[in-house]
Amino acid sequence: MSQPQALIIDDNPKNLNVLSRLLRTEGMSSIQLTHSSGLEAALSQAENLAVIFLDIELPGDDGFMLLTRLKSDPRAQSVPVIAYTVHVSEINAAHRRGFDGFLGKPLDSEKFPQQLERILRGEPVWETP
Repeated sequence: MSQPQALIIDDNPKNLNVLSRLLRTEGMSSIQLTHSSGLEAALSQAENLAVIFLDIELPGDDGFMLLTRLKSDPRAQSVPVIAYTVHVSEINAAHRRGFDGFLGKPLDSEKFPQQLERILRGEPVWETP
């Protein structure tokens, strides 16, 4: 079986880089998108999708609408979708609207391995910095 993959959707290249490096350290590869226009292709190329990290605020996109799209796609509906945002005040809205977890930016590199482990076990992770 191939290495577990994460899909990261974030318009900020620095955030994409940081999260992908943290994931690589934990033995995961990542598919990175800066815009939802590549979502169909990303889901098609994912071989072992284990988690999706979705920024709530993207230029021209609404993270909550993208969540609905992901949850209705058979390739992603059983994959945990984690809100990954600097807007930590959105934690309650993310919970109500169906996200499977919440990680506020900036990520804590010391806490991330345990957070990821819990997410991959199906445990809820709702944390802000």
